[in-house]
Amino acid sequence: MFDMSATRGRPRTFDRDEALAAATRLFWERGYEATSVGELTEAMGIRPGSLYAAFGDKKSLFKEAVHAYGRSPVGAFMGLALQEEPTAYLSFARILREAALIYPDPSHPAGCMTICAATNVTVQDADIAAFLRDLRNANLEVFEAQLRTAQQRGELPAEASPKALSGYFAAVIQGMSQRAQDGAEAAELTEVAKLAMSAWPGDRPQS
Repeated sequence: MFDMSATRGRPRTFDRDEALAAATRLFWERGYEATSVGELTEAMGIRPGSLYAAFGDKKSLFKEAVHAYGRSPVGAFMGLALQEEPTAYLSFARILREAALIYPDPSHPAGCMTICAATNVTVQDADIAAFLRDLRNANLEVFEAQLRTAQQRGELPAEASPKALSGYFAAVIQGMSQRAQDGAEAAELTEVAKLAMSAWPGDRPQS
């Protein structure tokens, strides 16, 4: 005879990675503020107690979801381009080219999660907006460092400003993310990417 007491009180088991992926998609699609704990637990297929036990509170879950997004193919493409391309020009051309394809891809929510997930955040949750802002600013610093190194190697003319150029590319990327959320398709964003690279100072090596 099966002993029912053997299972009494056991916590409900679930796949943590799958639950996190579901939460990531929901936060990405709706933003932090508009996503309730109830909607999260429904999408993740777990009870509120399991959410708190496994992930902490909603803010902790959101931060983990953002980091998971950053490690995924759709979130890590910028870092890979900077690491893998032989020149800064080719790195940024690849970043913009891939953003034009990834941001409007219908297989996931439009745009970049770190750009769009903290819209309309209340004062009480201002630390969430600051968390995402810090991530974006960290990316900006990586851009600038890459461009300064490129300038030292002679890829950029001495009069070029790595700081201004990194800010320019960050603004283009954020604009592409917003255009994708507004319904822009890959063809339009690809043309934007090509036009943006025409501002590159100095030589433009080909792949």
